[in-house]
Amino acid sequence: MAEFLTIGEPLVVLASQDKDMSLDEASHFEKFLAGAEMNVAVGISRLEHEATYLSKVGADPFGDFIIEAAGKVGIDVSHLKKDSKYLTGFYLKELVGSGDPAVAYFRKNSAAANFEVAELEDVDLTGVKLAHLSGIFPALSGKTLETFKLFNARLNEAKILTVFDPNLRPVLWKSREKMIAVTNELARGSQIILPGINEGEILMGSREPEKIADFYLNQSDLTHTVVVKLGADGAFVKVKNAKSFIVPAFKVKEVVDTVGAGDGFAVGLESALLEEWPLEDAVNRACAVGALAVQSQGDSDGYPTKEKLIEFFNSDERFGHCY
Repeated sequence: MAEFLTIGEPLVVLASQDKDMSLDEASHFEKFLAGAEMNVAVGISRLEHEATYLSKVGADPFGDFIIEAAGKVGIDVSHLKKDSKYLTGFYLKELVGSGDPAVAYFRKNSAAANFEVAELEDVDLTGVKLAHLSGIFPALSGKTLETFKLFNARLNEAKILTVFDPNLRPVLWKSREKMIAVTNELARGSQIILPGINEGEILMGSREPEKIADFYLNQSDLTHTVVVKLGADGAFVKVKNAKSFIVPAFKVKEVVDTVGAGDGFAVGLESALLEEWPLEDAVNRACAVGALAVQSQGDSDGYPTKEKLIEFFNSDERFGHCY
């Protein structure tokens, strides 16, 4: 198995090419590979780490596209299977001049939402160093919630580093209350938690980074590090029984699309951890990849190669967006 592993719902995004037009008015769309966990796998692979993606797609053109596109960027798709009983999820995304674009999902009862515990039986965790977990996959269905919990337990038994990004998607949950309760419960199973400041406010009622960090550090003996994403203000980092610190953001010339920026942050952090970088340096790389991500339209198109990342660091442009 690859050194990096994730489980999630791969999606196709049809991104509008008609700037500042609503989705019902737009006529021109371009197809991209998408899905939060897939975005992270793409970025990890682009930074020259082996990545395996676990999930299902439908036996349809979108599913074929996902498998082919993921394979082309070097992701191990041997555990990305086709299921003829269900369709592949997709969504539409606006093109906006500023702010966050509106999206419309078409993913209910998708192939990924029907991924079951039994389909983990042939997954060998040998060689895996880090697993990226997201709050999206367990929100898809009762089946995926059960699968997530078992998978997370197996990762912990194997002593694999687990990183959890809440990635709140209210539309996928039956209620806001259930989303909060289950997401916080799932966070207890990971060693590193990556909440955004807005997510922190929803999940535990505060926008104060230290209070958010303390909430997750105190609710689980397993959790030892919390990195709170502050957007344009950088990132707040706290390790259990250690002094907290802030890593500033990088300057961004133009924000084209904020979707995928948080996943880019995870790419930077997790790739650096795989390379055994010190935590502060790893968060600095996370901020850099997040800044690069917002400057491209596709969800993962802005994620850099190592050469591009070195070039960006050498430009030394600080203080911008760190998602």
